[in-house]
Amino acid sequence: MTTGLDNWTLAAPEIFLAVAAMALLLIGAFRGTKGADLVSWLSVASLAIAIFLVLRLEHGTAFHDLFLVDAFTKAMKVLSLLGAGIAVVMSRGYFLRAGVWRAEFPVLAVLATLGMLVMISANDLMTLYLGLEMQSLALYVMAAFQRDSERSTEAGLKYFVLSSVASGMLLYGISLVYGFAGTTSFPSLARGFLAGEVSTGAVVGLVFVLAGLVFKVSAVPFHMWTPDVYEGAPTPVTALFSVAPKIAALSLIVSVVMGPFRPLLLQWQQIMIAVAVLSTVWGAIAALRQENIKRLMAYSSIGHMGYVLLGLAAGTEEGVRSVVVYMIIYLATNVGTFAVILSMRRKGEMVERISDLAGLSQRQPMMAAALLLFMFSMAGIPPMAGFFAKLNVFIAAVNASLYIPAAIAVLASVVGAYYYLRIVKVMYFDAPAPAFDRPVERDMAVVMLAAALFVFPVFPVFQTPFLNGAQTAAKTFFSGK
Repeated sequence: MTTGLDNWTLAAPEIFLAVAAMALLLIGAFRGTKGADLVSWLSVASLAIAIFLVLRLEHGTAFHDLFLVDAFTKAMKVLSLLGAGIAVVMSRGYFLRAGVWRAEFPVLAVLATLGMLVMISANDLMTLYLGLEMQSLALYVMAAFQRDSERSTEAGLKYFVLSSVASGMLLYGISLVYGFAGTTSFPSLARGFLAGEVSTGAVVGLVFVLAGLVFKVSAVPFHMWTPDVYEGAPTPVTALFSVAPKIAALSLIVSVVMGPFRPLLLQWQQIMIAVAVLSTVWGAIAALRQENIKRLMAYSSIGHMGYVLLGLAAGTEEGVRSVVVYMIIYLATNVGTFAVILSMRRKGEMVERISDLAGLSQRQPMMAAALLLFMFSMAGIPPMAGFFAKLNVFIAAVNASLYIPAAIAVLASVVGAYYYLRIVKVMYFDAPAPAFDRPVERDMAVVMLAAALFVFPVFPVFQTPFLNGAQTAAKTFFSGK
């Protein structure tokens, strides 16, 4: 006789983070404002230990098949943990200068990451919803963390209201799938659909489920919250929003459509193609006139999610592999760019306008060179890693006969390159603006990360571990399970 706790060790990272979050909360409560630094570094250490635990996990299911661990979920968990840990490290200096550095922020980051890990390992629609809401509740508070800032409060409120609508759509979709398929279990749904038990109601339910999940990755037409929240939220929170939750939500979309709903490829593929094309086009066009660099990054993220979903729309192993590779490179480029944005301080005050970068190459050449490499990578200019990521997506789409969507995405990428190159032009050719405060403590790390984006595609020895890992993760859905 088996019980739901037989393989509980598969959830060791999640259990560890839950216990760590409670312990960190108590430390913060007892030590007050003096404990913020301690809690911050302990939270980063907790996330690092969670990565170690994830890498040691065996593959299998737990809790009566509600929870799944395989190569794909492990890869996405590591990326989410990395993104969250780096965001916490980057947040300290910002909140210290703003006078709101408190222990609650790293605790909320750990709790949000816990929700992300549950999302990624979801093997049932109810586990999916539980993880999603656990993540979202923490992110609502983080977006409005600067309570005295009108912009931050507005960002938190907008994200809460719109995300609640998306959660309602998701839950309604889950109820439709359950009502027409009789189960919420991913394996049971897959068996039913493979047997030909596909009703119109279940397909409608899938549409609502995808609508709720697409909101979380800020893809068109559910992108409306992204520019305002990115601009209004504290910059470290924006950095977190741009990477870890997107990686987790994208992982969930891949698990849903390539797992239980893979037999309905023709139905969900149409949705993915439409969302991907709209996101790439709108992300390119809407960013052209942005003057605030955080809003520009918001539209940039919308476009990038379009490219990723185009790879997923291929519905092939090659497409899933391109998604994993893209997210690895997306994590590096976004983290590096936001590290530079956090360095944009003048007399201790944050500046966010693109025009403030004027002449940066003359005053701080190392920072300008790093941002140039990040922008080239995001634009997909060879030989940067971003070109390699987009190329994989386009090849997967073309090999799946998605010629028109791939062509539109290529054109959108060309248009989008304009606003990335515009930043380079401002840094290198415009008359110098007043100098930023020099972020000596961050210079070397940012430059090394930027150099890595150049080295990755040039030297195959650096590509091999990532490509092998991505290939193994992609095979998860095509191994005949």
